[in-house]
Amino acid sequence: MTVWDSIVGQKPVVDLLRATVRSGRSGADLTGSDVPDSPAIAQSWLICGPPGSGRSQVARAFAAALECPRGGCGTCPVCRQIMKDEHPDVTVLATNKITISIDQVRSLIADSEQMPVTAPWRIIIIEDVDRMLERTTNVLLKEIEEPAPKTIWLLCAPSSQDVLPTILSRTRIVNLAVPQTRDIASFLVSSLEVDQATAARCARLAQGHIGIARLYARDDQALADRDEIVVGVLNLHRTSDAVVLAASMVDNANRQAKAEVDQAVMREQAEFRALNGLAEGEKISPALRSAYHAIGKKDDVRRRTTRLSRDILDRFLTTITSIYRDLTLIHNGAEEVSGLINLENRAAITDLSAAISRQQAIANLASIDTARRRLMHNGSPQLVLEALLSSLIVY
Repeated sequence: MTVWDSIVGQKPVVDLLRATVRSGRSGADLTGSDVPDSPAIAQSWLICGPPGSGRSQVARAFAAALECPRGGCGTCPVCRQIMKDEHPDVTVLATNKITISIDQVRSLIADSEQMPVTAPWRIIIIEDVDRMLERTTNVLLKEIEEPAPKTIWLLCAPSSQDVLPTILSRTRIVNLAVPQTRDIASFLVSSLEVDQATAARCARLAQGHIGIARLYARDDQALADRDEIVVGVLNLHRTSDAVVLAASMVDNANRQAKAEVDQAVMREQAEFRALNGLAEGEKISPALRSAYHAIGKKDDVRRRTTRLSRDILDRFLTTITSIYRDLTLIHNGAEEVSGLINLENRAAITDLSAAISRQQAIANLASIDTARRRLMHNGSPQLVLEALLSSLIVY
């Protein structure tokens, strides 16, 4: 299984990047170094794709293919290390903050100026480059325009419109498609060994988001939470219903976020112990104590939990959007062409389509987008969701 086998529904992009790797190797010094004398590869890339399309995974696979002696075999130590973010010559910046700080970018630039230690290239991957403020982007520009001789930059963003024009003009752009439901279902069957019916349902409900499809296939509670939201929205009759459903959504998001962050902290602490040769339960020496406790620092855990809960609430809003997407298809007689997402709730959605107009359905979709923006700007989740759900009540 090569590194490219983990990429779902992006065959044209995979073909392009494979050809790029081959073209770079055609200029290599095959007598020993395997490093191109004059780069046949663009050294600054922007990988664009909607949430869940796999842009970060594409960046890692591309990095592995560039560094692997066999072009991304997926089985050698180089490939395994890169796909796990453990290779010394591949640096990944993934932030759980609202923005990427200027100090983080300066640190990456310092790394990028170093020659690779064991591999042909030093590769820098920046996830969510759209989270840079303009002044931070300006620090990065010169390095993107004139990278160090053995450095490749792989930037990731939802779309080219989310990135400043100065970045666009200095990178080669790769656009990912929204993965097809059938491709995601096949991936779930092969990678998680779920049955075909479950894979098809999870892929359909995920609406092209690979990570969410994987979550639904692994976590019955996440799938149950989604079903609860759909039923709750379809049964909004009073303001009290909106208040109760909003509270349930916020509680679920906080619960999921806390559990995930707690698990991440435990993994990081276990990795710290392993790296420092400490057995489970062994006392931390004074020299290591501050570094160990920094992993589970309360402020950091709280910030990570808050950020993750907002991401989960955003997923919940996507679920609500799917209801009105289905309703719009019914309004326009397009169900046979595109198919409903919420097939299990078809009867209730059909009834709702008779109760509200096309214009109201479109207005509801706009209200969901407004709620999403308010959450992004740190609006109170409870108040934002109460306002949204109250606006969706059919009187």
